[in-house]
Amino acid sequence: MSRQGQGGANFATCAALSLVVLFAAAPYTSAQNEATSANELRERELRSILRLSPLLPPPPDPSNAYADNADAASFGKRLFFDKRLSASGEMSCATCHAPALAWRSGDRVVDVESLFPKNAPSLRNSAYNRWFYWDGRADSAWSQALGPLENEREMASSRLALLHRIRLDPTLRGAYSKVFGAFPPAVDDPKRFPPAARPVDDEPEHPLQRAWASMTDDDRHAANVVFSNIGKAIAAFERGIVVGETAFDQFVARLRQGDDTPSKAFSASALRGLKLFVGRGDCTLCHSGSNISDGEFHDVGIALGAHYRVDPGRHRGVLTLLQSPFTRTGEYADAVTDSAPVQFLDAQTHQLGQFKTPTLRGVADTAPYMHDGRFDTLEQVVRFYSTRDGASPLGHPSTLLQPLNLSETEIGDLVAFLRALGARDGNAR
Repeated sequence: MSRQGQGGANFATCAALSLVVLFAAAPYTSAQNEATSANELRERELRSILRLSPLLPPPPDPSNAYADNADAASFGKRLFFDKRLSASGEMSCATCHAPALAWRSGDRVVDVESLFPKNAPSLRNSAYNRWFYWDGRADSAWSQALGPLENEREMASSRLALLHRIRLDPTLRGAYSKVFGAFPPAVDDPKRFPPAARPVDDEPEHPLQRAWASMTDDDRHAANVVFSNIGKAIAAFERGIVVGETAFDQFVARLRQGDDTPSKAFSASALRGLKLFVGRGDCTLCHSGSNISDGEFHDVGIALGAHYRVDPGRHRGVLTLLQSPFTRTGEYADAVTDSAPVQFLDAQTHQLGQFKTPTLRGVADTAPYMHDGRFDTLEQVVRFYSTRDGASPLGHPSTLLQPLNLSETEIGDLVAFLRALGARDGNAR
């Protein structure tokens, strides 16, 4: 979404308001705090604020023809909560993305990697993502949904086991067929479609790989179609998981009408924090747009893990994505567009230690913070960006991040603004 598309038309409706916008030239002082109002915002800052709200509709995903299909979303919801899709029968997608926990895990990290455990992000507003996972190793919601199903540290299943689980369950099979049509011919022939199989590229003697290799090319393709459809159904369900209207959205709606009065939900402190966010803090350099994220990758200096091991972040994500058959330009995509960003990707050393910018909508509910869950509170996050203490950027450090040296009052104001970005979940289909 372009900045013009997000803010230009809406700003035109505020022409009369912008004519009276003034900004005090005097430095920020505590004596001015309580008197701060939206009428003091610079025109540039007002433009920035209007680009942050309201939340626009999510972009379409042409690679998933079923993204907005209600029957696909209903089927995907069944799959999302079904523990039988895991090898142990004890884990579902909801295990790490629980509705009661803002669609995330209650644990600090989820050990899906042997060296670099990650903080499981919330699924709220994931339909706005261009890249998925912290390192962006998937370029669509449906391809992301496939990863945990076969990850040995997560659900540890296989695409053939999933195919047969759905085939043998009348309810699941009926829901699948209603959306995607019939299963492949001869799918009940165990010689052609083994009970469990998937590619294990680096272990040719692995039992699942050997079973996969025993299949014909056509049957492997048919199994992959079913597997990708499973991901597309789950993605259709997840597309409806959004953060509802926030106190900030309500304030901006009033601001468009010329009412700049703080309220109990969006306090004077939150308004001062908003001024910092779009002004001196320059937070919108990365947290921009109506989802309050640029959706891209940055090295903020936290790539060093335990024992000084460097998490390669985006660099490894690009390498993984380029090897995946399940991309927006691959054979299992329903449509390929010229704007599919994966076709422009190349692994570069400057991507080492870069991680995706998360949305700040609903951020107060998603502690702990950062890709590795190192911070427990929003105050700690804001303090880190204020002082940059402990930051260790890699070979290509960001020049955008400089210590802000915020006062304690300013830290509290920024946190107040971030808390005003929270709301109850919107309707999940």
